[in-house]
Amino acid sequence: MKSLWPPTARSMSLWALLGVIANAGITVTGVAVRVTGSGLGCPTWPRCTPDSFIPVAHPEHSWVNMSVEFGNRLLTFAVLAVGAMCLLTAWRLRPRRTDLVRLAWLQPAGVLAQALWGGLVVRTMLNPVTVSVHFLISIGLIAGCWALYARSREGDAPARRVVHRDIRRLGHVLVAAVAVLLVAGVVVTGTGPHSGDALASRFDFDIETVARLHADIVYVVVGLTFALLFALHVSDAPKHARRAALTLLLIELAQGAIGYIQYFLAVPAFLVGLHVLGSTLVWIGALRVATSLRVREELPAAAPAAPVPLPH
Repeated sequence: MKSLWPPTARSMSLWALLGVIANAGITVTGVAVRVTGSGLGCPTWPRCTPDSFIPVAHPEHSWVNMSVEFGNRLLTFAVLAVGAMCLLTAWRLRPRRTDLVRLAWLQPAGVLAQALWGGLVVRTMLNPVTVSVHFLISIGLIAGCWALYARSREGDAPARRVVHRDIRRLGHVLVAAVAVLLVAGVVVTGTGPHSGDALASRFDFDIETVARLHADIVYVVVGLTFALLFALHVSDAPKHARRAALTLLLIELAQGAIGYIQYFLAVPAFLVGLHVLGSTLVWIGALRVATSLRVREELPAAAPAAPVPLPH
């Protein structure tokens, strides 16, 4: 509690980083629910069964599936606690920064919205539309968490780019392309196997077509990343920006390899989970690249007011 009360800039940054990790973690554990067929392990919401908030013996659902689904629900409270600590730390930080408080509010509010949407996922019997939106809300939350983390390590002055204007625009285009890639990815997921339960419906698309479209977008994202990395090197950009772009490219290459392997191995459950982890890391990596292309300095302290001369 010493680092939190009163909080410091360092503790604010640490809590913000924990928010990124927590929201990324629950995104990945969510896929474990799906690939184990536990999506309807708790068939009702907010209760696990019609008569209980916790798993109890149920004739139509195995204890394992109920435990997996209920465990993921419990993780929501841990993520909410982290979000609440981020907000509390930002609120008590002195001098208080309005930008950090506003970004910190996104976490508890977003987690609560995500929990309510999770109830809709259950009530719609894992409809692929609601499941897809569930994942995309998590992606949006991760973006908010990263924004808080990046801003907590900066000053509160307006952003100043550290690369050429066109290079920074390329970074923004890259982030947008990764977002499109994630949307295409959930369409592939909602079309393929591992629906989360035998009763769940799927998108009525041809899996070969959507998989090829997804692969085409991957090529675009990798090409944009390589172009950005090349531009950063030839323009002698700051090392942290070049390092962020190189790290993203390596993650993308590893993710692409996993994607091809799981495709040719008929999409085994373990590789699906690994692929979702990779997708989350690609998104965080793209956000890191974007924030590495600008800096924010501390605003200068206001000069003390001149004393008012007293009348003689």
